[in-house]
Amino acid sequence: MARSYTDLNKERSLDENSSSKEIKTTDVNILLNRVRLDKKKTFKKNIIVSLLLVALIFSITIYFIT
Repeated sequence: MARSYTDLNKERSLDENSSSKEIKTTDVNILLNRVRLDKKKTFKKNIIVSLLLVALIFSITIYFIT
């Protein structure tokens, strides 16, 4: 027996409804660890940029003084 287009749509909508009823859980510790890691990364980036900026300013002042 061949399936009609409406039968396929009904099956698809039933699959979507059953999947939307599933409860999605996420461990809070995983999220907190991700936030901590992101903060560490941004802190390290800020330190590197600051050190490069200070080195650039220092080298420019040395160049103009001599």
